[in-house]
Amino acid sequence: MSLPTQAQYSLTIRLEIARRPELLAEVVSAISRAGADVGGVDLVAAEETHTIRDVTVDARDQDHWDAILDAARAAGAKILDASDRTLRAHLGGKIEQRSKVPVKTRDDLSMAYTPGVARVCTAIAEDREKAFQFTIKRNTVAVVSDGTAVLGLGDIGPEAAMPVMEGKAVLFKEFAGVDAFPICLDTKDPDEIVETVVRIAPAFGGINLEDISAPRCFEIEDRLKDALDIPVFHDDQHGTAVVVLAAVYNALKLTGKRIEDLRVLVVGLGAAGVAVTKILLQAGVRDVIGCDSRGAIHTERADYLDGSMPPIKRWYAEMSNPQRLSGGPGDVIDGTDLFIGLSGARVMPPEALARMNDDAMVFAMANPDPEVSPEEAAPYARIIATGRSDYPNQINNVLAFPGIFRGALDVRAPAITEEMKVAAARAIADIIPESELREDYIVPSVFNRDVAPAVADAVAGAARQTGATGVRGDTIGFAAIDAGQLRHAD
Repeated sequence: MSLPTQAQYSLTIRLEIARRPELLAEVVSAISRAGADVGGVDLVAAEETHTIRDVTVDARDQDHWDAILDAARAAGAKILDASDRTLRAHLGGKIEQRSKVPVKTRDDLSMAYTPGVARVCTAIAEDREKAFQFTIKRNTVAVVSDGTAVLGLGDIGPEAAMPVMEGKAVLFKEFAGVDAFPICLDTKDPDEIVETVVRIAPAFGGINLEDISAPRCFEIEDRLKDALDIPVFHDDQHGTAVVVLAAVYNALKLTGKRIEDLRVLVVGLGAAGVAVTKILLQAGVRDVIGCDSRGAIHTERADYLDGSMPPIKRWYAEMSNPQRLSGGPGDVIDGTDLFIGLSGARVMPPEALARMNDDAMVFAMANPDPEVSPEEAAPYARIIATGRSDYPNQINNVLAFPGIFRGALDVRAPAITEEMKVAAARAIADIIPESELREDYIVPSVFNRDVAPAVADAVAGAARQTGATGVRGDTIGFAAIDAGQLRHAD
């Protein structure tokens, strides 16, 4: 089966075409017959003997580009240039810093910088909490990575990780108005990562850890939570977990099942798999089986008994699979209600899904190729979700992290608690009214602008209810200025 065209492989082709009435149509038709999705044909210049036009196309992959260009040449066009639109979108990076105050007059300069800035520095030195009022700290998040677990690319290093971290910063700003900055560290040492983040933390109101490989990511997050009084959130873990729980909540509304009655199989026990399990347990699930690359995990597996199992998986073995089932995913799926895949392509035999309970739910989230394809799962599952944007019910972290940090920053929460995560999941689920729920619509669109504000409100509310806020009585503006700092003329 041929792959679909994709926007990430979009190409702008600059063509020189002889001025014959029929030739433009022939060239465009030839490009279409080559399998390209033609998006636009724009006139750049018109000369006496020829025209120059930009033709924008979506292709299946990079190899497809050659076939498209060859088709255009064969139809009589001359290729002047071919530009990768995705790379062009990243030229010079995707974010920039902008000033919020004018510097056009001597007075402007004296207030924004010296000498007036010294008064602001002194106010903060006397009360460091005022950094949240008079600096960018109150709305700024560091997106920190060491580049060891980037998307599906793995350990590609800090420089190569920067485009992803910049993209994260774009999403923070676009969906929640949070100013985020990419910090890619040239070290894989947990001690050095923790120390570096602690040293830069005074400038930020929160820390978003990103694409740090397991199991180091667990230790790094835990140590930073202990060391800092601002939120620390590993999105690969908790963002995924929050959106999965939101999808579960809505799937339960359709199937009529109760969360405490679910039997869940989680395949893939990296950062996301462990976090998904933790949030499901927090939400009331009582029966979970987890599989890693060696099969189902339990307290009688050899690596548990000989002490070689990593600490986080030892915890997992003790919290799950009380029947101590053994074997691969297809061997332990019997009688489960929910399959959650966070591993790799095609690890679940489709026919094994037939042994799940009625109204089965299959969340196969490996990207780009899921554990079982939706087409193969369809005969056996009532509800199917994936990590892909070209199928219904996409489990996408962007539904969670912008609103979670917006809410945490708004109440100056020192941490993001389990209660705040569960509240975020309920808020995402509730975006879809029960009257509109369908098997192919249990997760809202990532472009639904109601999601981030709803999540922010829910997170802030949960923080207030549990006392996890750092907001004092003062506010931004004149009320934040101590009376002693003002001179009153009688």
